[in-house]
Amino acid sequence: MAKRGTARAARQQLADVPQQLAALATMPVPELAAKYLELYGEPTRSRNRDYLKKRLAFRIQELAEGSLSSRAVARISELGDKLPERWRMRQVEETKPSVPPPPPASVDGRDGAADGRDARLPPPGTVLTRVFKGVQHRVTVREGGIEYEGQLHRSLSFVAKLITGTAWNGYSFFGLKDGGSKQK
Repeated sequence: MAKRGTARAARQQLADVPQQLAALATMPVPELAAKYLELYGEPTRSRNRDYLKKRLAFRIQELAEGSLSSRAVARISELGDKLPERWRMRQVEETKPSVPPPPPASVDGRDGAADGRDARLPPPGTVLTRVFKGVQHRVTVREGGIEYEGQLHRSLSFVAKLITGTAWNGYSFFGLKDGGSKQK
């Protein structure tokens, strides 16, 4: 008897989907945002009406008919780097821990935050090179900062600005973003 009630409720919910989708077309943005909060359980940062309608339509159908099959999810994982960027970003968000892990301990037993080093920097002693306007520039990562032309500087961005004369993200300038480090 309970199975019949569940099946009846599922059929009723499926029959209601076209009405819910049609209602989205007439909702103003504040109502769409409230519906987004109701269906996703978190507020939206977007106030783009078309975007909200698409996301809500997807979610309504997903809740009524089910999400991707486990086979489809497995295939997506199998494709790995061949996936479009937006899919990879979504998968990373889903696998992120809700609480950030503590900073790793350094070799001398102090934690990474206490010694003031940015965790994105390679280990001390690493030499980074960059050719800019035909001139090769070399910097060495030190415990206390970045050594360039015999002087210690506070950041890669500061050194990049010295080299170029304009503001640069030091990690981008020296190729440390996206895993493409130019180390020697």
